[in-house]
Amino acid sequence: MNGKKILFVSSELVPYLPENEVSLMSYETPKMVNSNGGQIRIFMPRYGNINERRHQLHEVIRLSGMNLVINDMDMPLIIKVASIPKERIQVYFIDNEEYFKRKATFTDENGTLFPDNDERAIFFAKGIVETVKKLNWSPDIIHVHGWMASLVPLYLKQYYADEPLFSESKIVTSVYSKGFDGALSGDLVKKIAFDGIPGEHLSGLATPDYNNLLKVAIDYSDAIILASEDVPEDLNNHIANLQKPVLAYVPFHEFEETYANFYNTEVLK
Repeated sequence: MNGKKILFVSSELVPYLPENEVSLMSYETPKMVNSNGGQIRIFMPRYGNINERRHQLHEVIRLSGMNLVINDMDMPLIIKVASIPKERIQVYFIDNEEYFKRKATFTDENGTLFPDNDERAIFFAKGIVETVKKLNWSPDIIHVHGWMASLVPLYLKQYYADEPLFSESKIVTSVYSKGFDGALSGDLVKKIAFDGIPGEHLSGLATPDYNNLLKVAIDYSDAIILASEDVPEDLNNHIANLQKPVLAYVPFHEFEETYANFYNTEVLK
């Protein structure tokens, strides 16, 4: 991985949120790349239940200040940054008062999905790309973790298709076990179409449930990692029909060498 630039995009990340499969691998994978001489950037949403004082988040004024248009609304983009203790790893946080101030990640106190999770996912996807453009940092690999990041491959391959910074970037999506029950807003397709992405690329999101969001991420990725032992059968079947590199699930203690080999021999070949 020496000298390779990898952009990690994740819904969740330890130590900022509780440990689960997504948040742990979203930390361990960039840590592995970092220790093997790679250059990394990590992006996640700045949810309101992240303790900014304890984790020493601070706003990056030079990166903040632009507005992103989400479904015909101007939404201010705020970028914050923090360093993971004991690791020389910096994390960028995509923030907006309207979308991420509430003291929770994806659901309310009753476990009900937030009705604007669709717009939050669009804002997150566009916010990452616009920030990386400001950094003028061209990644060799963009590795996506978690369903809140699932629109990133679609936006990179369609909305940002002519952006030279990402012309050589390879997108990898890690697929985890089911992330939520139910579905996001039925208006998701309309909101993405507002950005000029043609309808034929969005038919799979007519019912924006977990499996369908991940199918779209998979379809617009260059390679897939099965990151859970119990990936939904529907997704396994979808992946099996694609002609692209797929890394089968490996236990946690084996992932470092396996992921590094996959990056080098399958993704970057």
